[in-house]
Amino acid sequence: MNSKIKIIRDTLLKISDNVGHYEAKEKNDQYIVWAEDSEGSSVEGDNRKVNQSIQGTIDYFTRTEFDPMVDDIQEALIDAEISFYLNSVQYEDETKYIHYEWVWDVG
Repeated sequence: MNSKIKIIRDTLLKISDNVGHYEAKEKNDQYIVWAEDSEGSSVEGDNRKVNQSIQGTIDYFTRTEFDPMVDDIQEALIDAEISFYLNSVQYEDETKYIHYEWVWDVG
């Protein structure tokens, strides 16, 4: 499982050095947090697991409207052939962050 999810970390580190696993590394104007959440699809056969995908989230926090990093994150995921979808975009009144959340799946 760990070998599958490290591609998420490695892909995000290519576009930013402020990438945290489970929690923020450094909360400044822009930061990324990623985590594995659950098993995605799996294939079982002959009384054993044949294939397993892991699903998780990438959360990007920014105070910049129309931040180009949003496109950079999506392009990096596409280039790394990581399946994903944009799950939500929210403005957080208390922190003044725009919060983007993607759900990813690696197999």
